[in-house]
Amino acid sequence: MANKGPAYGMSRDVQSKIEKKYDDELEDRLVEWIVAQCGAAVGRPERGRLGFQGCHTVPVIVPLHPSAAKDMAAVQRTLMALGSLAVTKNDGNYHGDPNWFMKKAQEHKREFTESQLKEGKNVIGLQMGSNKGASQAGMSYGRPRQIIS
Repeated sequence: MANKGPAYGMSRDVQSKIEKKYDDELEDRLVEWIVAQCGAAVGRPERGRLGFQGCHTVPVIVPLHPSAAKDMAAVQRTLMALGSLAVTKNDGNYHGDPNWFMKKAQEHKREFTESQLKEGKNVIGLQMGSNKGASQAGMSYGRPRQIIS
């Protein structure tokens, strides 16, 4: 990979927007989770985007080379999704506070009796409602064209 110089113009604007999406509070939560999952031996990175990018805790979960991971906010989102899946799976392998991540929605299977299914056939759904005789008669679309002579 060749060395890159400073970004100018649109490239700089895009990189600036990407860097603004990085969340320092989320970094703290993710570092705590990684240490809880992997043990204290993995160590803690320096605070900030560059410390998180170059830390040796991240390669345990997602192998990254510091020069290859340009969008650290995307890395944070990926780790958040991974943490959410781990909390949702609930197989005993998740370590740390389960409130750090959102739990994914679970399947909610419903069972209906034959009589309930028959009753449902008599109900007219809202999608099959009526327009009560509505038509476009008498409707105008904007003002008529003004022709001045």
